[in-house]
Amino acid sequence: MAMYLTLLQQQIKHGKLHLHLPNGEEYHFGPGGREAHWYIHDESALQRIARDWEFELGETYIKGAWDAGKEGLRDLLEVLRSNFAVQQVPRWLRPMGAFLQQWNKVARSYYNVAQHYDVPESVFRLFLDKELFYSCAYFKDDALSIDEAQQAKAQHIARKLLIKPGDKILDIGCGWGSMVFHLAKYFDCEVTGITLSREQLAVAKQEQQKRGVTNVKFELCDYREHQGRYDRIVSIGMFEHVGKPFHREYFRTIKRLLNQDGTALVHTIGRSGPPGVTNPWIRRHIFPGGSTPALSELATAVESQHLLLADVEVWRLHYAQTLRHWYERFQQHRQQISSIMNEEFCRTWEFYFSACEAAFRFSDLVVYQLQLACHHGVVPVSRDYLYP
Repeated sequence: MAMYLTLLQQQIKHGKLHLHLPNGEEYHFGPGGREAHWYIHDESALQRIARDWEFELGETYIKGAWDAGKEGLRDLLEVLRSNFAVQQVPRWLRPMGAFLQQWNKVARSYYNVAQHYDVPESVFRLFLDKELFYSCAYFKDDALSIDEAQQAKAQHIARKLLIKPGDKILDIGCGWGSMVFHLAKYFDCEVTGITLSREQLAVAKQEQQKRGVTNVKFELCDYREHQGRYDRIVSIGMFEHVGKPFHREYFRTIKRLLNQDGTALVHTIGRSGPPGVTNPWIRRHIFPGGSTPALSELATAVESQHLLLADVEVWRLHYAQTLRHWYERFQQHRQQISSIMNEEFCRTWEFYFSACEAAFRFSDLVVYQLQLACHHGVVPVSRDYLYP
């Protein structure tokens, strides 16, 4: 135990950590500022966390080996994340790690998506906005609600698509149809949404019938299986599931499906630092096969297909804000969610929200928006059109 106490004493340089042990002993680390409490129920958890904290911190939490008390999980994970650096994978191991973790052929991609997205839609409705956008919102103002910020995101992306009347639009990874319905409502266009989740597909079709929308359709389909030609292509929060071995094939598919005078918008979580591998706990419990690409990886894949990278926008901290809203809404409905799923599900997802928020605030995670075209002259030469 003394070794772990010494480690915390040496590492906690920001904030204030209050450690509560099972025998009633308390220890306090750090100079002050943001305060967090760590209630250890099983001392062996500290040994496991010290050995492999990126995996075991979440693993021991969902098993009930520790808690953050009424003070809150978000504060504890922010204090820990801001004081303990993420372990860097040796450069020579990165390609091997990405290959093994992200070998997402078509059949594997269907399986991976089902693990996360085939949770009952009623659970997602309890913490997402009313339109079920399950991706980073756009907080032009910190005071925006999650519903307002998600609509701001949808409007911003729609402007980047430069939609004309009669356009045919494809949404790759359409989820429950959030962006599809937004485009169909505000633009004179035809929109096709594709997803790998049977649960999402069923909900999207039910919602289409409920709204009486006739200019949209939904398909259960992998992007590599889809056929057709489109004037506009949008993909929001889906590229994280592609996997590094398939980056080039993804952009090759976009080029194949996109008309010569068309535009595409890819919105994805990424790294502002060098390439890396996915956190092992997130990979095990949340997004199997997932990856967060570095900008260098995205640019290389785009260049390989001779697509024009017309614009790159970097969203910093917007996802941290989004995750904060999801976490708070999740906690408001925690008892109901537990009755639908179970307690372990709740502990897994609240850790997921909190850990990812901390990573966006204190690590190198950002959101990239890539605007793509086949040639010059399609996208305006300035960004003035985005800010009417």
